[in-house]
Amino acid sequence: MKTAWEYRYAHRTQKMGSSVIRELLKLTAQPDIISFAGGLPAPEVFPVAEFKQACNYVLDHFGAQALQYSTTEGYGPLRAMIARNTSRYSVPIVTENILITSGSQQALDFIGRLFVNRGDYIALESPTYLGALQAWNAYGAQYIPVPADEDGMIVDELEEALRMGPKFIYVLPNFQNPSGSTMSLERRKKLVELADRYGVPIIEDDPYGQLRYEGEHLPSVVALDSAYRGYGEECYSGNVIYLSTFSKLLAPGIRLAWVVAPEEVIKRLVMAKQAADLHTASFNQYVAYEVGKAGFLDEHVEVIRRTYKERRDVMLEMMDEMFPTSVRWTRPKGGMFLWGILPDFLDAADVLRVAIERKVAFVPGEAFHPNGGGANTMRLNFSYSSPENIREGITRLGTTLKELIKQNGHG
Repeated sequence: MKTAWEYRYAHRTQKMGSSVIRELLKLTAQPDIISFAGGLPAPEVFPVAEFKQACNYVLDHFGAQALQYSTTEGYGPLRAMIARNTSRYSVPIVTENILITSGSQQALDFIGRLFVNRGDYIALESPTYLGALQAWNAYGAQYIPVPADEDGMIVDELEEALRMGPKFIYVLPNFQNPSGSTMSLERRKKLVELADRYGVPIIEDDPYGQLRYEGEHLPSVVALDSAYRGYGEECYSGNVIYLSTFSKLLAPGIRLAWVVAPEEVIKRLVMAKQAADLHTASFNQYVAYEVGKAGFLDEHVEVIRRTYKERRDVMLEMMDEMFPTSVRWTRPKGGMFLWGILPDFLDAADVLRVAIERKVAFVPGEAFHPNGGGANTMRLNFSYSSPENIREGITRLGTTLKELIKQNGHG
């Protein structure tokens, strides 16, 4: 029987759904389950001592300001620090190009609020980040999936999607969530050229760009767009909106991220934020600035890279040893995830049910495909678990896969 409330929800709620990952995390919260399901940073690398020192410093020196309402755009010194760091990569960024948000998820929601009318198309990789789909489903978006491989979006197949007139292109070029893939430099350049030719903006989501464990740094799409246009201006005014976050560099609990965009877009995003929460928590911004202002971030990123590289290497080594030969997986050069592809006759959701009985968990990949498909895919997170737990968890999962493949009359 329907309650009175069910007749009062807005039409947009019909496309809302719970995050598969968040629901799965509830199930896997039991201490005896080894979980590769969450996209969680390792708590061992959180700079607790630096945060404690910064909190005391902020309260002693800026207590009244840090505990007060503030400007919607964000704390000026923090925005200036982000602008300086971004400008190191040859992008003409000033504070007017930056908005501080309460996590990247809020930025994705604001982009949907600002640009997406019901029925609008968005071109994106398949698979893609589940949180973006959740944010834009509420605004009635439709998706044009473009296939991807270990070199990222197959840009040669993007042009057909652009002919359908998408509102924007969404990409995660560095160590993508969920696949771990990285878009090649050649494809990044062609993406910028195609987007310019068809007049379609690009949303570049880059939470993992600094978490590279091997190979050379690749220029961001926003940097390539700036170079392509040859702007001599001091303020970026190109075709890309760039998102990044402190969640992977400092700690996700502070809920701090930022948007880099042309100033006219920032002004619109500010209006959206004023309607949502007025401004991001002042105290968090002051503290993050104090932690990061003296070059600490560059030092700390090296600690994160060493920790995650070890865990990635252990996971890949164990998969090579324990997984059936009919299973394939990516070998990411950074980030927090890798992507498994099971034989076509296996459904990852069915595998998960058995795996949980063996006290190991992952995320089935179907939810990351915007228009369905991918039932035989899986996402594994390597950043959160210790090397010892990775060895044990992959052993359990590999044994489970071998048994299920054998039960299906293969191998």
